[in-house]
Amino acid sequence: MNTKRVVALIIAAVLLFFSIGINTIISIFKTDFFTSIDNLMGTESLTYESVVETGDLTNRIAHLTVDGVIQDVGEPSIWETVDYNHQQFMEQLDAVLEDDTIKGVVLSVNTPGGGVIESEEIYQKLLKIKEEKQIPIYVSMGSMAASGGYYISAPADKIFAQRETITGSIGVIMQSINYGKLAENFGVEFETIKSGEHKDMFGGVRPSTKEELAMLQEMIDESYEHFVDIIEAGRNMSEAQVKKVADGRVLGGTQALRAGLVDEIGNEEATINALRKDFGLEDAELFEYTMDTSSWGSLLGVKLGSMLRPSAESEVLSKIISTTNSPRMMYLYGDY
Repeated sequence: MNTKRVVALIIAAVLLFFSIGINTIISIFKTDFFTSIDNLMGTESLTYESVVETGDLTNRIAHLTVDGVIQDVGEPSIWETVDYNHQQFMEQLDAVLEDDTIKGVVLSVNTPGGGVIESEEIYQKLLKIKEEKQIPIYVSMGSMAASGGYYISAPADKIFAQRETITGSIGVIMQSINYGKLAENFGVEFETIKSGEHKDMFGGVRPSTKEELAMLQEMIDESYEHFVDIIEAGRNMSEAQVKKVADGRVLGGTQALRAGLVDEIGNEEATINALRKDFGLEDAELFEYTMDTSSWGSLLGVKLGSMLRPSAESEVLSKIISTTNSPRMMYLYGDY
């Protein structure tokens, strides 16, 4: 075997070893490896409490935040973060339910809305907190609290919006892309075997029939009426009052105030101060739930994640490949 061949084999072996090593590391971080370590060490904790304003430890105010599209997209990985972690937020609501020292909740809402299911889950949990704990919930709307954002705000005892807040967009939407004609232009043909006439309805490969559109409209209308009922109950408004502005339109803060959808114009600080004053909680501790960064997985994951993070192009491609095109009903404003 000549020298060149030996060198070539050595280089090939090194490249193979390097490739296997990188793939192994990536696989580790795509699994619950570090979660398992945290479980063994007894250190796993998704959230911890961060004190914002010190005060009476037996009378506390929990400050919760919904920021981003209300959608359950799973846990974040080391490659990317999520603006809104649905399961983590639901766990925070459960923590409020179980803590007898919490005497009030301020919920900051900054979202265009999101999934019908996720919005309903938050709504039901907030109702449970009000009914079982008999404590006030005040909402502070940020730059946007539209559609599902208003849905989860509706049960609050008092809603504050800023003049520049975009809210409203009360309604339900379902969208799908019909790329059938585009496929024809490129000579792409779809072969479909289905068990029923409507199995591929609204799937994007053919136009929907009038009968199918009527089926979907019935679903939308039912969900819309439920949305209206939620606002009627939460805001003590009549159906006519709600439907006057529940046609999908967006409203600014002052418009929402005139329509009865919010109670006062004010920012987050004004919301907290009002809750303190209205319920004698001037001396109460104010705290937030925050992600726990002390676990093995979090600490090591952040470090290696920054070193091994793929390119922006790879991240975009990964999202395109992994995102399903299946239509779903949404309480959502805008193209998100």
